Amino acid sequence: MEGKRIISGKKLYCSAILGIIALLATPLFCFGAGYPEKPITLVAPYGPGGASDLASRTLATVAHNYIGQPVLVVNKTGASGAVGSAYVKQSKPDGYTLLLARVGCNAVAPAIQANLPYKWDDFTMLGLLELNPFVFVVHADSPIKSLKDLVNTLKSKPGTLSYSTSGPGTILDFGPKILFQRIGLGKDAGTMIPYRGGGGAAAALVGKHVNFLGINLAPVLSHILGGRLRALAVTTKERFRDIPDVPTVRELGYPELEVVIGWSGLFGPPNMDKAVIDKWVKALQGVEKDKSWNTLTKKLGSIPYIIPPAETKAFVGKQYNMFHDLAVKLDLVVK
Repeated sequence: MEGKRIISGKKLYCSAILGIIALLATPLFCFGAGYPEKPITLVAPYGPGGASDLASRTLATVAHNYIGQPVLVVNKTGASGAVGSAYVKQSKPDGYTLLLARVGCNAVAPAIQANLPYKWDDFTMLGLLELNPFVFVVHADSPIKSLKDLVNTLKSKPGTLSYSTSGPGTILDFGPKILFQRIGLGKDAGTMIPYRGGGGAAAALVGKHVNFLGINLAPVLSHILGGRLRALAVTTKERFRDIPDVPTVRELGYPELEVVIGWSGLFGPPNMDKAVIDKWVKALQGVEKDKSWNTLTKKLGSIPYIIPPAETKAFVGKQYNMFHDLAVKLDLVVK
């Protein structure tokens, strides 16, 4: 009997040890299972009032309904969006610090700046959110009434017109330079004046501090509809619903400019756990159907376009390659 008790005790001891091992191992397989347990920080890499900031706050307004915690927007500006992007890349991959990715800092800048602290594919891509039509605009009081007028002025007086941007290497800088190249002029055909974000660039044109601007539609739509700015052309394949009188670049003979289109995406640091990624994929499926988010996004002049992680990476990769090829042709690559 005593021998049987000893054997039985050994079995109980072994079972207890195995149970402890199983408990210790469980977090390794369930990491992120309780996510999120606290508010999530969404970094907008450009200043208040620009397309990045507006898209961030539009997403934050509804995302808590689908992810289960508040989403708090923080603007981390500098270096044309690179400061905020680098901050997220270096953050813990726990899903509590995310990036409102933009075409400028996450496709254009990596395509032309080899010295950035991140590459285009250094992030965990959770999904694309929207597409942003790109427009060329002037002040309503400008003598420039059309894209043809702008082109003629650039050709007759190269270097005399100024345009505002959210910094060198952004789509606001790249768009005009592609136009310059298309009409046979050098990259200095206009004088680039950098501001902190698209909101600042738009305000500069409204205040008549620059002559023209190429920008995502969101920050300037209200100014166009309010008669303060005049849109000359839009880069969408068809005329955009909110500004139906504005011709497309294709209609005006510049189809090459259709490559200039903005977008927003939701990115995280590299190596995020699959459980956290899956929760955001599911949350974005809810956002995609959310009437409030769709209405707000469209009011800002953007096109709702939520796609899953793999498709997002393919889309961004295509954009990166396109901009890199153009940058090489335009001699814009910074080494």
